[in-house]
Amino acid sequence: MNINDLVGRKVGICVSGGLDSKTVAHILRSRGVDVLCFTADLGQPDEDDISGVIDKMAPTGVETFVVDLKEDIARGCFEVIKAQATYDGGYWNTTGIGRAVMLEGLIAAMQAKGCDVLAHGATGRGNDQLRFERYTNVFEPEMDVYAPWRDAELLEKFPGRTEMVAYLAEQGIEAEVGNRKRYSTDANLAGLSHEAEDLEELDTSCQIVDPIMGVWPEQAPDEVEIVTLRFEKGECVAINGEAVTPLEAMLAANDIAGRNGIWMRNALENRVIGTKSRGVYEAPGMELLGFGLKNVYEATLDRRAGALFAYLSDLVSNQLYDGRYFDPATRAAQAAINDLAADATGTVELGLYKGNIYSRALRDCPASLYFPEHASMEASDGLNPVSSQGYAEVQSVEAKALAHAGQIRKS
Repeated sequence: MNINDLVGRKVGICVSGGLDSKTVAHILRSRGVDVLCFTADLGQPDEDDISGVIDKMAPTGVETFVVDLKEDIARGCFEVIKAQATYDGGYWNTTGIGRAVMLEGLIAAMQAKGCDVLAHGATGRGNDQLRFERYTNVFEPEMDVYAPWRDAELLEKFPGRTEMVAYLAEQGIEAEVGNRKRYSTDANLAGLSHEAEDLEELDTSCQIVDPIMGVWPEQAPDEVEIVTLRFEKGECVAINGEAVTPLEAMLAANDIAGRNGIWMRNALENRVIGTKSRGVYEAPGMELLGFGLKNVYEATLDRRAGALFAYLSDLVSNQLYDGRYFDPATRAAQAAINDLAADATGTVELGLYKGNIYSRALRDCPASLYFPEHASMEASDGLNPVSSQGYAEVQSVEAKALAHAGQIRKS
């Protein structure tokens, strides 16, 4: 679609209150398009008050609605953690789950207001354009999508920030141009993604980023902080002995892990469209809860179940990254993960120190497959070492056959 196709349609724009949002909202309204703006409350750590977006968008003359999705994103975080669904470089898929939750909530809100077109500000070079498009297609196939930064007319008129600032100034709309960061940030409860501008150069240090959810490891306290996490069926239900909801768990975990410099990560990831992207990421709470649950999985999954889990985890991660979180394959994989996580109950004690997490203890894990007497190097009533002789002899038959047949290749 181009801007001329929008006349006579009712358009819902996904906005953040920034320069792009103001520019698109105002120019559509000035062209006679019936426009409403929508923003999602995803527990963004970089927003003191999400309702401030309404004030930021007000000068454009377009009404803005805030949709509260904090509980939804917290539940999404728990699903990602349960699946251990990390992408390239261990990236916790924070933007991926954010877009899935946001689009589900905002499309419903737009439909309730009679919108039949969704507009978004994603660029034509990134992943988000595909996520916005696909989620709109699967939730409401009859709803059209307008991408301003794939519209040749708008690209010619606004090739960069300078032109947008000048346009808004002409309309008497203030554009926030003072003391700008040297990169852009996308945030939600799961974490923050910092990218673009100076971070596009690989010789630019990741430490130009000023952390929002925590600190760089060298700025963390000089003493170890002990944290206890209780998991039931793969979900954190208590932190340091206090019962928590998913939202409370994420807020507490972000705070605890953030102050200890956990998970400030630099990564080059493979985008859906085939290019590579450089980002600096914060996801302290996801890493803390994910690491804790991993300890329980290691005790409760046997070797074949663990291999199956690893495959399913990778599938869910890729589906989420690609904007396919609600597809049949994702649902089926998550159902299988839920079955494997049914025994993932236990209490984990962790130590946090300057960006590191280490395991201290695992307790109250009834489905643990670890029995010290079977693995001990000391005398015990566990596995009789002599009984391993027969197993070793059975293994030797195949090994010797391969050797005699000349099928063993020496390096």
